[in-house]
Parts: sequence; structure tokens; C-alpha cells
Amino acid sequence: MGEKYAGPRPPKPDLPYLIHADNLVPTESVQAQQEDRKGDLAFAIPGPSSPARTPLASPTFLLQTDQLQADRLQLFKLQSKGGQREVVVRRGKRQVAHPIRLNVTKLEDNLYKIEVDEILENGEYSLSPSDSNQAFCFQIF
Repeated sequence: MGEKYAGPRPPKPDLPYLIHADNLVPTESVQAQQEDRKGDLAFAIPGPSSPARTPLASPTFLLQTDQLQADRLQLFKLQSKGGQREVVVRRGKRQVAHPIRLNVTKLEDNLYKIEVDEILENGEYSLSPSDSNQAFCFQIF
């Protein structure tokens, strides 16, 4: 480890925060509902859009972990449909939603920086642990 991290600190553990200069914007924490639709597997989140918003096309997050494992988070683009946001993960046996690449950097014990590795288009997104229906949503505008 090089220098000690001197930036802002997340007020709550296990909640990713969008980094906006010296401000931390909490992501929207919700449970996604798993839906089986005639052989398709989808996850739905209530509400047409997330109240957590960023203008940054390659957002960076700060995460203080307690139970959550930073390296198990996956980022998915969501579709807004009928008053909710959703991602179809599988059609039949074929995986159709692929996670967007993230770079996870350990800043110090239990403190991680998570960077999106590409330019994202405007829309709804969810950071979600690979082994849970917990979703941390945000919107790029």
C-alpha cells in the first residue's frame, strides 16, 4: 500500500457511493425480484428510474465493506419498462445479459474503489453481488 487514502469516507458500510469530486452520492439500495417468464430469467426493480444520478459516463464508486465483497459486484444495464427497471439475464439456456467490466482497487482495509472500465450510455444501471438479489441502482444522465 502506498499513501493512505485521504478522500471522503462512506457514511454506511455495504453501500456503494458514486464519487462526485469530494461528494459521495449513495446508490439506491433495493432487492431485485427474480422473475421466471416462460423459460427466461429476469430481475425486476420497482420504479422507472433511480433517484441516485450521475452525469459521469464512466462512474467511480467508493465502498466500505462489512459483509459485501467488492470483487463480487457486477454491473448491468437495466431497461425501463412499465414503471419498473429490469434486466433479462437468460433466455432459455442462453445468457443474454453480460456484466460490464469493473476494476476494483483496495484502498485500505475494507475500503474499495470500483471503476467502470468503459464509457456507458445514459440510462439505468445496477451494481449487484453475483450471489444475491441485492441491487445498488443509479442513473447516468
